[in-house]
Amino acid sequence: MGDRWHVEVDRSVCIGSGMCVNTAPDGFALDSARQSHPTRPETDAAEKVLEAAESCPVEAITITLLGSGEVVFPPED
Repeated sequence: MGDRWHVEVDRSVCIGSGMCVNTAPDGFALDSARQSHPTRPETDAAEKVLEAAESCPVEAITITLLGSGEVVFPPED
């Protein structure tokens, strides 16, 4: 992919399902309140991180391109 991403989890939306951690264990972790957070908010583009965002049942994960802020996920309606 070659791009750099900014990964963010909206903690007010996150329900702690752990789908992101199961899909991309190097990209996400759950804290003691079972809220997800990216392990590296600024990261190289990675298919597993995108899969984790897509698997989130409440779409709490946002991925944007570093620099431009262009939205990678979720797709615009």
